[in-house]
Amino acid sequence: MTQSPPVIDYEGSNYSTEFWNPSREYEDRAERIALRVLLPPRGRRLADIGAGAGRLADLYAGYDEVILMDYARSTVIEARDRWAHDTRFKFVAADLYQLPFADGAFDSVVMVRVIHHIVDVPRALGNIAAALKPGGSFVFEFANKRHLKSMLRYALRRQRWSPFDRSPVEFAALNFDFHPDWMKAQLRHAGFTIRSMRAVSTFRLGALKRLFGARRLAALDGVLQRPLAALAVSPSMFVLNRRPPLAASSLYEEDTGSVFVCPLCRQSLQATADELRCANGHRWSTRDGFYDFKTPL
Repeated sequence: MTQSPPVIDYEGSNYSTEFWNPSREYEDRAERIALRVLLPPRGRRLADIGAGAGRLADLYAGYDEVILMDYARSTVIEARDRWAHDTRFKFVAADLYQLPFADGAFDSVVMVRVIHHIVDVPRALGNIAAALKPGGSFVFEFANKRHLKSMLRYALRRQRWSPFDRSPVEFAALNFDFHPDWMKAQLRHAGFTIRSMRAVSTFRLGALKRLFGARRLAALDGVLQRPLAALAVSPSMFVLNRRPPLAASSLYEEDTGSVFVCPLCRQSLQATADELRCANGHRWSTRDGFYDFKTPL
C-alpha cells in the first residue's frame, strides 16, 4: 500500500452552510450551468468525488446509480440525510488517493472544487481514469492561477508569484492554483482526451454580485463560458474529458458486479449485514446508511 499525501479534512465543519451561503449563489448557479452543458445527461453509474453534502446531486437525475463520495464522514452523513429518500444514491467516505471503486465502474465522474486541495495531482487523476469505463466522461473543475484578478495583482506588485509560471502555486496550506496549460498536460498524461472547456465564475466580485444580483450575473456568465474558455482568464475552469474507447478489436468486459473493491489491496469484497470484507481480511463498515472506506474495522 502506498501512503497517501496529506489532505484537508472538513470533518465536523459547517462547510456546506457557511461556505455555500447566499453570498455564493452566483458561483453555485454558474457552476450548475457549466455542469448541465458538459455532463452527459444519462448513464448507468456516476460518481461525484468530493460531493460534500450533495450540493449538485439534483443534476444527476438521468443516472441509474449515483455515488456521492467525500473524505469527511460528517459531510457524507449530511448527503445521506438529504438524499437517502432516493434509492439510486450510495454514500461513501473515502480517500481520493485510495479509491474503493472497481476499474471501469463508472460511465461518468464529476469532481468540482476538489483538485485545489490535492498535492499529488497525477496520482489522483490516474485513479479517476482507472475508475472510468472506456469512453467514459470526466467533468472536472480546477482553480485557475492565470485569472484576471491574479494578473492585475501581479502587475501591481501585490502578489509575489507569477500567474504566467506554469508550475502550481500553493498560496495557502493545501490550497493550490493551477496554470491551464499545466493542468491540460496532467489530464493528457492520465490518459484523458480533452473535449470541451468552460470558463466559470468570471464575475466573482462582491460589487458585481450586489449590482446585478446572482441570477442575472450567472445568466451572463453562462452566455460567456464557452467564448471565454479559450482565453482561460476566469478563476474557475470546467473541463469535459473522455477516457478513450477501446479499439474495436480489444476485449472489454462490462462491469456487472459490485462497484466497490478493497481500497488497500484492490480485492473484491463480500458483504455481510453491516460490513464489507476482502479475502485479505480488510473489513469496512456499511453502518448508518453509508460506506466507510477511510479506516478498516
